[in-house]
Amino acid sequence: MRITRYSAVLLIAFSLFAADNKEKDPDAIGNRDVSGGVNFYSVEKEIALGKALAQQVERQAKIIDDPTIAEYVNRVGQNLVRNSDAKVPFTIKVIDTEEVNAFALPGGFFFVNSGLLIKADSEAELAGVMAHEIAHVAARHGTRQATRGEIAQLSTIPLIFLGGWTGYGIRQAASVAIPVGYLSFSRGFESEADLLGLEYMYKTGYDPVAFVDFFEKIQAMEKKKPGTMAKVFSTHPMTEDRIQVAQKNIQMYLKERPEYVVNTSEFNDVKGRLASLHNKRQLNNQDPNRPTLRKAPGSGSGSSGSGSGSSDDRPTLKRRGDDGSSSSGSDSTSDDDRPTLKRSDGN
Repeated sequence: MRITRYSAVLLIAFSLFAADNKEKDPDAIGNRDVSGGVNFYSVEKEIALGKALAQQVERQAKIIDDPTIAEYVNRVGQNLVRNSDAKVPFTIKVIDTEEVNAFALPGGFFFVNSGLLIKADSEAELAGVMAHEIAHVAARHGTRQATRGEIAQLSTIPLIFLGGWTGYGIRQAASVAIPVGYLSFSRGFESEADLLGLEYMYKTGYDPVAFVDFFEKIQAMEKKKPGTMAKVFSTHPMTEDRIQVAQKNIQMYLKERPEYVVNTSEFNDVKGRLASLHNKRQLNNQDPNRPTLRKAPGSGSGSSGSGSGSSDDRPTLKRRGDDGSSSSGSDSTSDDDRPTLKRSDGN
């Protein structure tokens, strides 16, 4: 009996070690399961729950229906999903709010605030935040956290299937009610999402350092003017320790590539389009007796006209060892079913 128990302990330890090593191998993405742990929710129930929550969000928030903006954000997200461990389809929509945030509900229902696109300086920074949220869904953190709450007999799970909305918190930034238990994760889950998100960025072809750069920028803004960015990613704050761990993970587990995608002209165009929409809304909210200025289409920040054959239409590639980023002769494609950005391996 002692030998059997001892062997079982060794087997469990070996399994955990093997799973941990596999999770840190980006080449294994797509052939691994990162959603381990006790979970009372089946995948089908998780999708149904997420769908119900997403419908509640859409009833309260203003969703941007501009086809250019919506299609672009969805395409960037779906490209990351294809290079992730997610086993569920994703529905990605943009909320019209200047608050810098993004959140993914169980089952693949993903919302990106327009303020995130405006604050990000590159597509790689946007992709970094989106990859982190996709990682939460891939690892099923929402329902795993909910399961822990049920085991501990805590009232953190909204009884959505039994009626009522007990246990819901208010997301003031987006003015929508979202269950706190599905957005506020444990430190361990956040660390796992950080690592997985970096891997998904890397596999998609983005520079993973952009993820760290974005949060360092947010921290600097908060230090410069305390209180202005206090709500940014309040559900999963990026502390100094997490930034340092992310930097170490990049060095230890992600082999350097000769070049990474940093930015695209399409990101600049969409960002300029959003900035114009926000500026127009601000003007409309001013005194109606004051003169109103109308900006010409495409006058926001970003590239000039679309459809030109200049090198400005190509993705910006960062080459390792260079001080700046340089463009390569990538072939952009208009096929929405293929990744928009050329990866360094040519795929």
